[in-house]
Amino acid sequence: MSRNESKRPSRLPYALALLALGVIVVVVWSADESVDMIAGVQASMFEATTLEGEAVSLDDYRGDVVLLNIWATGCAPCLQELPSMQRLHERIDDEDFHVVAVSVDGLDEQRVCGFVGGDVSMWVERLGLTFDVLRDPSGAICETYDTTGLPESFLIGRDGRIYKRLAGATEWDADTYAEQIRRLLDA
Repeated sequence: MSRNESKRPSRLPYALALLALGVIVVVVWSADESVDMIAGVQASMFEATTLEGEAVSLDDYRGDVVLLNIWATGCAPCLQELPSMQRLHERIDDEDFHVVAVSVDGLDEQRVCGFVGGDVSMWVERLGLTFDVLRDPSGAICETYDTTGLPESFLIGRDGRIYKRLAGATEWDADTYAEQIRRLLDA
C-alpha cells in the first residue's frame, strides 16, 4: 500500500450531507413567506389601551378579520413596517378588517420586551397612521403571544383563529397578503 492510500473512510458522504443541509437552510431563509408557526390556533385574549387611555381587548374585534402587530418605537424594523400596514389599511377598505398595532413601549424609561419606552403618539402622527394603535406598557402581550422579537404579526380570521404568524418586518401591502385577507373576509 502506498503512502498516499489511506485506510480512513471517505469523507465524501459527510461533505455531501453538510452541503445538502446548507442548501436546505438557504432555501428556508430565502423563502418568500414565513413558516406558519401556529396556524389554526385560537388567538389569545389581550388587553391594551388606546392612545387616549380607553381599554380595548381582542373581544372588541370579534367576528372581524384582524392584522395584529406587536411593535415598539425603539425597533427600527417596526417603524419601517408600519407604513406598509397603513397602505394595506387604505387598500382594504372594509369595515370588517382591522389593522391593530399594539405598542409595547414602557412608560418613561421603563424597559419592556427589550425596548425602552418612546413617544408612540409622535410616531403615529409622523407616519400618518389612521388604523388602531394601542398601548401595552406592561408588555404582557409579548408573553401572551410568545413573541420571538419585534415586530411580530398575527393574521386572525373571523373565527378568532390565527391564520398566519410572521416574525420580522414585511411589506403588508403586497398582493399576497391583500388576497389572503380578502379570502378571510369572504369566508
